[in-house]
Amino acid sequence: MPPIMAFDKKDDEFPAKLTGQVVICSIIAAFGGLMFGYDIGISGGVTSMDDFLEKFFPKVYVRKHRAKEDNYCKYDNQMLQLFTSSLYLAAIVCCFFASKCCKRFGRKITMQLASLFFFIGVILNAAAMNLPMLIIGRLCLGAGVGFGNQAVPLFISEIAPAKYRGGLNILFQMLITIGILCANIVNYLTSKMHPHGWRFSLGGAAVPAIFLGLGSFLIVETPTSLIERGQKEQGKQALRKIRGVDDVEKEYQEILQATELAQQIKKPFRNLMNKSSRPQLICGTILQIFQQFTGINVIMFYAPVLFQTMGFGGKASLLSAIVTGMVNVVSTIVAILGVDKFGRRVLLIEAAVQMLVAQCVTGGILAVHLKATNVIPKNYAYFVVVLICVFVSGFAWSWGPLGWLIPSEIFPLETRTAGFFFAVSMNMICTFIIAQAFLTMLCHMRSGIFFFFAVWIVIMGSFAYFFLPETKGIPIDEMNERAWKKHWFWKKYFDDDSAGGDHRDAKIPVN
Repeated sequence: MPPIMAFDKKDDEFPAKLTGQVVICSIIAAFGGLMFGYDIGISGGVTSMDDFLEKFFPKVYVRKHRAKEDNYCKYDNQMLQLFTSSLYLAAIVCCFFASKCCKRFGRKITMQLASLFFFIGVILNAAAMNLPMLIIGRLCLGAGVGFGNQAVPLFISEIAPAKYRGGLNILFQMLITIGILCANIVNYLTSKMHPHGWRFSLGGAAVPAIFLGLGSFLIVETPTSLIERGQKEQGKQALRKIRGVDDVEKEYQEILQATELAQQIKKPFRNLMNKSSRPQLICGTILQIFQQFTGINVIMFYAPVLFQTMGFGGKASLLSAIVTGMVNVVSTIVAILGVDKFGRRVLLIEAAVQMLVAQCVTGGILAVHLKATNVIPKNYAYFVVVLICVFVSGFAWSWGPLGWLIPSEIFPLETRTAGFFFAVSMNMICTFIIAQAFLTMLCHMRSGIFFFFAVWIVIMGSFAYFFLPETKGIPIDEMNERAWKKHWFWKKYFDDDSAGGDHRDAKIPVN
């Protein structure tokens, strides 16, 4: 039975304007996404540069230029994959500390720490003289990504008015896509700068880190975070500032009540195990698994490598990566414009069908035309680039941005930072697995790897259709009442709230 949703409250329940303060704060915060995206895009281009490979991975360099080397296996090297994946290993660990930092010190300071860690990592990478120094730099970058990805989506979700929350939150994903595109352009330009072009590529990541670090001093802390940390009057002032109206009492009282309920929960991580917390936890974490197992990071990490495997030259492969990066950016604009109009589920389901077709046709073409040592015919190679653009566009207006948006808006305040920690950690774990294993999987599975990801797309599309409630336009602190408790499947998890021990429906007197 598909989900049937019914809402009985108006979307514009709380008076609010889309103020310049909210837009500016959201853009500055979203530069955490630019840091993340630049790194995703830069690693694949750098690992296809001969100067970089010759210095750090000489065996891969020799294999790449061997005439009869297997097309699918020339980049199969665990240390080369570790260069990409080590970042996400550090991010997994740092997400835990970032969730604690968000709760205790606020979202703003957590973003400042993210930019600091990232900047240190950039310096180490750009100046790297050996592989250990390179990997340590990647670990510092991972700390920055872990702190940034934990804080930014929460920050934007908490300051945005409910009816604009989807579009504003997708600014985070928008900046990720712009970061990927910028990285692809930088890689294309620096590939001509021998022998240190790769240093300029890696050093370019300092730009978004500096912007986020300096910009974070200009933004306001979220009212929820201020009230949560006992600064009630500052929280009300911040709420007036970001809403652009004087009448914020109703929203303030709701945040205050949610905060007092949350303060009864002394161990939010344990509270996530309660029955009534399982729907959000399951959906929040499984969306992150699905986001990575669409196969998108295969394209974003290794696009230049993948295009070289299909027979494109080094420059042509980097140029093709720029094309897919541009499609990524433009398609994310569709998400910004459509997410609060069409809703989350419609975009997810449509994109699953679109990505499924693109993956299957791409896999079929490579199975027929790309063997171990031949070059794929040019007309088919260009058609594969088109198919990859179709795939990327579907991801960019659905599973990409909504994979971050939905987990940031579905958890109640008492488990929000803990729940989002699990979501972000799952994203980093899956990203690490894909980054570490893809080149080896490509070597052994060959074109079958596209069908592997196609199976996952069928599963995730089905999940979105049957099990994901629509959250469009619902105030973030009313998600349980208006989404989960009215969903055909998840409502049974709230039947015995009063016995669950989480006090979520307890009536708290508000002063």
